[in-house]
Amino acid sequence: MIHIILIGDVHTHFTEADVNFFNQSDADLILFVGDLANYREKEGIDTAKIISGITKPALFIPGNHDTVTAVQLLAEIKWSQAKRDLLAKGQPKRVQRLLDALAPVQVGGYSTHHYQFGEDSFDLIVGRPYSLGGPKINYIAQLKRQYNVVDMTGSIAKLKQCVDDAKSNTLLFLAHNGPTGLGDKRDDIWGCDFWEDAGDFGDPDLSEAIQYAKMREKQVLGVFAGHMHQQLKGGGLRKMIVECDGTTYLNAGYVPRIFGENGRIHHQYIAITLEQNRLTHDFCTFSP
Repeated sequence: MIHIILIGDVHTHFTEADVNFFNQSDADLILFVGDLANYREKEGIDTAKIISGITKPALFIPGNHDTVTAVQLLAEIKWSQAKRDLLAKGQPKRVQRLLDALAPVQVGGYSTHHYQFGEDSFDLIVGRPYSLGGPKINYIAQLKRQYNVVDMTGSIAKLKQCVDDAKSNTLLFLAHNGPTGLGDKRDDIWGCDFWEDAGDFGDPDLSEAIQYAKMREKQVLGVFAGHMHQQLKGGGLRKMIVECDGTTYLNAGYVPRIFGENGRIHHQYIAITLEQNRLTHDFCTFSP
């Protein structure tokens, strides 16, 4: 039996109480779907330094708020590629500062990670970092520098190679944003609630990689991501779990993950168990 803890978009909501709780838990592995910061690098660095106190094996994928400035994020949404490239010039140094602050927590992206716990093993495929969701790729300047990826075709090829590199037939996927193909309504698991008529806002490259893995007769037990928050703009709640074709899709984007209710402070996380090629999960909170 393997125990995994999945932590959604942090957005500065991570404390020493989390470190103590997770270090004392039965977790074999702790996964973060990204977005440590809101809009300032210091927020992300300060949060990363707290997370670095985790002594369990842990892995983090950067989100669209990580290692970027507020102006750069705005540029990715609204401005020309030339302006995006200009604003991205400082990103390599910001990436290194985040890596240093998080250590020894591992940072993944376009990567395959093999885990062996006793007689049980699986491979974790980590998807495209810095995803903003939707049909196009953002932060191209940094993706080119780090991974030599400049378009969706290259991203798909990179992720397929990660599948080919897997040692096990049992796979999990970790991404910042989830895959396309799971609904185009605003309250669907990765449907768009902030742009009218944007529809399905999942990542096409991640969807292609998952389907490729299944075509290779790999068992994809789970796909874990966040980015699209549970509380919808304009009201309502998002669907956060989908079971489809033998795969459990979990959206961990509970924001804020630390909240007050009934006079107590609650810290949210998802507990996942793998046993005999079967995945179960539980949406949990703890109160320090």
